[in-house]
Amino acid sequence: MTTDNKIIFITGGVRSGKSRYAQEIALSLSNNPVYLATARKWDEDFEQRIKRHQHDRDERWTNLEEEKHFAALPLDERVVVIDCVTLWLTNFFVDTNNDIDQCLTAIEQEIGLLKQRPGIFIIISNEIGMGLHADTPVGRKFADLQGWANQLIARQADEAIFMVSGRPIKF
Repeated sequence: MTTDNKIIFITGGVRSGKSRYAQEIALSLSNNPVYLATARKWDEDFEQRIKRHQHDRDERWTNLEEEKHFAALPLDERVVVIDCVTLWLTNFFVDTNNDIDQCLTAIEQEIGLLKQRPGIFIIISNEIGMGLHADTPVGRKFADLQGWANQLIARQADEAIFMVSGRPIKF
C-alpha cells in the first residue's frame, strides 16, 4: 500500500508499448494493482480489443471499468493503471456533442480529484497529433482536444514517459 500521491503519465503512438510498460511499472510497485479501463464497447471489433487487453493480465490484477468518472472509485492507497485517456476523452466528446471546453473542464476536475488522493496513478494516453492530419472538422477538433488534455495531465504528473517502439523516453 502507498499513502503517497504520484501520477505517472505515459504517452506514445498506437502499439508503442504503453500498456505493457505501464503494467510492468504497476507490478513492480504492487502485488495487486488495479487496471482501470475507460473504454466503451462500441462494436464487436472493439469488444475483441478489450478481451485481448484483459487476457494480458493475470489474477494479481483488480479490473475495474469506468467510462468517465473514475476519481470516485475506491482507488485510495492503490497502484492504478488508467487505460486510456483517448478512450476516456472520446466518451466525454460524444456525450457533450463535441464540446471541447466541457470536455477539458471535466478532465481537469477528474485529474484534480485524483491528484488529491493517496495512491500511484499510471495514466496512459496517445499522441494522435503526430500522425496524419485529420481530414474532417470533428477529427481535427478531437485531435486538438487530445493534445490539450495530454498537456493538462502532463502538467499534473510527477513523471512523464514517451514510448517509442516499446522503449521509454523519460522526462
